[in-house]
Order: sequence, then structure tokens, then C-alpha cells
Amino acid sequence: MFLKKVTDMKRIMSLCLAVLTAAVAPAAAAAASGAPGTSAASVVLMDGESGRVLYEQNAHEPRLIASITKLMTALVALESGHDLEETVTVGEACTRAEGSSLYLRPGEEISLKGLLYGVMLRSGNDAALAVAEHCGGSVEEFVGRMNEKAAQLGMVNSHFANPNGLNAEGHYSSAYDMALLARACLENEALAEIAATKSATVDGRVLTNHNKLLWQYEGCIGLKTGYTEKAGRTLVSAARRGGMTLIAVTLNDPDDWRDHTALLDYGFSTYAPVTLTEEGKAVARRPVSGSLVPFVEIQAAETVRIPVCEEDKIDWELQWDQEALEAPLRAGGSAGRMVCRVNGEEAACVPLVFAQDVDRALQPPGGIWTRLMELWNR
Repeated sequence: MFLKKVTDMKRIMSLCLAVLTAAVAPAAAAAASGAPGTSAASVVLMDGESGRVLYEQNAHEPRLIASITKLMTALVALESGHDLEETVTVGEACTRAEGSSLYLRPGEEISLKGLLYGVMLRSGNDAALAVAEHCGGSVEEFVGRMNEKAAQLGMVNSHFANPNGLNAEGHYSSAYDMALLARACLENEALAEIAATKSATVDGRVLTNHNKLLWQYEGCIGLKTGYTEKAGRTLVSAARRGGMTLIAVTLNDPDDWRDHTALLDYGFSTYAPVTLTEEGKAVARRPVSGSLVPFVEIQAAETVRIPVCEEDKIDWELQWDQEALEAPLRAGGSAGRMVCRVNGEEAACVPLVFAQDVDRALQPPGGIWTRLMELWNR
């Protein structure tokens, strides 16, 4: 791969200066004394849009996770293709689940949507098993899909053994992995709606969300609580303020409500979202050989924003797919990527594409035309 620093490109320098100016502007971020301490064994605070980690402690250490497992259960169920209005007949084995329960009865008929509300609000272990049996054909098959989804999301320190989070050998995750899962859950419109619901009535059952932050924290939009004696208290929360969504995860935290409030407050007071580049924005021009058009414009294929604070240092680098370009080129074709690093760590990678078609020139006989084009493109 051919690498080219953007520091020698006036257009990119202008973009960098604009971003850096925005990053250090007084309105962009409020000064903070530092991230708050927590009681958690593992913790992470992540930007929901970019995935940038704003604070972490033992974030990649595998631990028991209890009922926040059900975020994966709900996501896999909603991506299974089953209609939410489908009727689910509850199997007897589901009703024997230990722990928190929707108190389902053998043979009871309930909608898949109702079960998912029971999974997310009441944290029903019986409901999670019923969802798994219905959407996976069997609990074992469904758990396999949960692990496939974990691999797809890059949850490298996670493995699921059941859909409800009860303690089991080979059932674990990390704070960082659960934040990745939370990002995916928030991108699923149906799941995001359920996770943000404070209360609902399902087949005569009044369900109240266990997540107290929905009432206590301004802008809270979910997501899930958990507890077993071995795992301790686990919590995944998310809040949205000022165009920025933050995700907090704590594992084995006896004071999770206070800690999540402090973590989210720290994130919103210290960081502000800055647009690094916008879809369709020109970032460079590159010479092209073999065409009457001497240059092709390169543009960003995505809009990318990340949270920044006053102390952050932003650096750019362009990485080209090809060292030299030769016609023909097609609009929208891959040109490379623009890597943004914050304080030396990669924070975003923006795909770059050609802005327009560049056709190959029809050359008359003889070599003089080729020579003229070479001189023109220098």
C-alpha cells in the first residue's frame, strides 16, 4: 500500500486546521479535572457514533456479564427475519428457568414482540429461552448464532453459552465488547425503541424497565441491567445529548447507578463532536496518465464525526490504493482511505473514492501523443 502524508497538501492542511480549530475552541469542550473513579472491576466509556474509547479500565478483560447478555439475545432475534407479531407457544422447559422471570406458563401463546419486551424490561430468563427456541429452532442453535454475531461485531473476548446470562462455563464478555454490542443495538431501530421504553403492558402483564437511568439521567436511551451473585452488578447504558451519543459499560460494579452518571457526565462535559469530513467533500487531487484529463478529484465516501477535547492532537494520513493512477477510472471507485489519529491512536478511517469518470484518451498512431501526455501530467 502506498502511503502519502497529507502535510504537503494545501487542501488537506486546510481541513486539518479547521478540525484542530474546532477541537480547541472554547465552545467545543469544557475543561475537566479527569475521568471519575468507579467501583467497577471493568469499565469503558465509548462514543456511540465513532467507537472512540473516551475512558477505560480493564476494558478487555473477560468477565461474567449476567443479564446484559440479553442485548445479544434481542439483537439476534430481531435480525432473524421473524415477524414481531408472530405467535410464540411457550415450551415447558422455558418455564423452569431460574432467576428473574416473566412467569410464562407452559403452552401459553404470546407474541414475539411481547417476549422481547419481557426480555429487555423485566429481564425474563424464561422469555429469553422462549425467544431462542422460536427464532433459532433450539436454544443451542440460537446460541450458535449469538456467537456468530459476536465474531461479526469484533467481540474477540466474548463467548455465549445461553441466551439469558445465567452463570455457565464458557459464558463471558468484556466491557469493551459489550460496548461494541451496544452500538449495534442502538443501530437496530426496533431494539433501540424497546431498550428506551420505561414501561409497557404485554398480554395483561405490566412491565417496568429495570434501568433506573431512564428516569434519573437526562438523555438516557437504554440499555440493560444485569445481576448474578457471581457476576455482581452489570450495566450497559447510553445517553444522547448535544448531537453526541455515549455508551457506558461497567462489570461487577456495586455502585453502578452513581458510576454511570459520573461517567456520562464526564463524557458530555469534556468532549464535543467534531465533523472530520463530510460525504462528497473533496480531500485531494491526483494526476492521471493516459487521459486528456490531467487530474482526478478524490472525495470522502462517508461523513465521519468523533468527540474531541481541548488536549486532543489530530493527525491525518492519506493511504492510496495505487501509487500512480492510469485511466480509465470510474466515479465511486475506491481510491484509498484517509486515516485520522487522535493522540497517535487511530480514531477513524474514511474510505476515499474518485469523484468523476476519467476515460482513457484515444491515441492517434505514433508515440508523440504519448510523450505529450507524459509532459502534461508532470
